[in-house]
Amino acid sequence: MDDQSKMYELEFPAPQLSAADGQGPVLIHGLEGYSDAGHAVKLATKHLRESLETELVASFAVDELIDYRSRRPTMTFKADHFSDYDTPSINLYALRDTVGTPFLLLAGMEPDLKWERFTTAVRLLAEQLGVRQTIGLNAIPMAIPHTRPLGLTAHSTNKDLIGDHQRWSGELQVPGSASSLLEFRMSQHGHEAVGFSVHVPHYLAQTDYPAASETLLENVASVSGLELPLAALGEASARVLEQVNEHIAGNEEVQTVVHALERQYDTFVTAQEQQASLLAGEADLPSGDEIGAEFERFLAEQAGSGEFDTPDDGESDRN
Repeated sequence: MDDQSKMYELEFPAPQLSAADGQGPVLIHGLEGYSDAGHAVKLATKHLRESLETELVASFAVDELIDYRSRRPTMTFKADHFSDYDTPSINLYALRDTVGTPFLLLAGMEPDLKWERFTTAVRLLAEQLGVRQTIGLNAIPMAIPHTRPLGLTAHSTNKDLIGDHQRWSGELQVPGSASSLLEFRMSQHGHEAVGFSVHVPHYLAQTDYPAASETLLENVASVSGLELPLAALGEASARVLEQVNEHIAGNEEVQTVVHALERQYDTFVTAQEQQASLLAGEADLPSGDEIGAEFERFLAEQAGSGEFDTPDDGESDRN
């Protein structure tokens, strides 16, 4: 047994993953942690698992990958004893979309440790299972208002996969993530790999923001051809938007910030409609250090939790 295969435990029997046309499955990877503003990745993967037929394929050895002192799991204390433990997990699931096409979903916590061994293990497992395409989910905080359409950055070494999606101009250096490294390593080994990073209003980065999850899955469906259930996320998005607007209506200081962001956004759209970035044009494009600082600030705030209510995932899509 090689070192990589020791990182996970396979379930038996293995699920049937070939589509009716003989094609191998798509692998969607959405790891919670650093690049998950608005909890968009967590909400998206949870929604898929709860809305579709799901089967566990492999479970990774989290004790080898997670630094518990860095991200301490939650325990429940009831009266005079500990009654529950929120066990961390990194699992590979087999799902079927709404028309029965099989695909894979890698979900759970982003590893803190052994990124190279982890990404190699995922790659070899993907090759073993005949994966034809990998799609990464990310969500990053941006200085954009919630009252305007969400932006999204698509990335892939295969330009055909990202089509007319907006692209960064120039070159940036940003902190890495396990998901980004997986995308990079898969493409290096000749696999079709693409990723989507949805832009979440920075003042909502610590709340559950299902509109960002909906945007991610819409783009996954577009590039993969999968038929994914989105109705429940759309309903949740409308409810959260209403709650956000009610909250902002009672806070004049926040209103001022949102209006300023709206003016900046509208000025950009008017002046730079044909350009590929939702930032303030090339002249005002943040430097790599500025982008990195934004990421670092976001990481430092990750101890927060969601503020707004979202519905039970999957209910509307099952009805």
